[in-house]
Amino acid sequence: MTLPDSETPRPLSKRETEIMEVVYRRGRATAADVQAELPDPPGYSSVRKQLEILERKGYLRHEKDGRRYVFSPTIVREEASSAALRRVVRNFFRGNVKAAMVALASLDDAPPTEEELNRILDQAEHARRRGR
Repeated sequence: MTLPDSETPRPLSKRETEIMEVVYRRGRATAADVQAELPDPPGYSSVRKQLEILERKGYLRHEKDGRRYVFSPTIVREEASSAALRRVVRNFFRGNVKAAMVALASLDDAPPTEEELNRILDQAEHARRRGR
């Protein structure tokens, strides 16, 4: 599922992000699966509660499998990542995408490869044609 620009998902806490990473990596996961893969895992009931919160926020859905709930993502990873990045650009760069791009480029220790530069230029040209 992808979301329209007006329906960006609600922000995630650090722990919620860690939980989503587990679910994205596995594709589907129970609370026990998530708890087993979390760094410094909280108790089972805490994991279960956080999965329910993620479901209310719209990131997850569940199916019953016997007595267990099996959770799966409702939003593709790329859309969730884009929404988080939009929030960072809006909150820390006052919406200035170019300033955010410069900051992101300076974080990388290695210069971009020719292929990466071409991809960036292609994306910039695509945005220019769309009038952005």
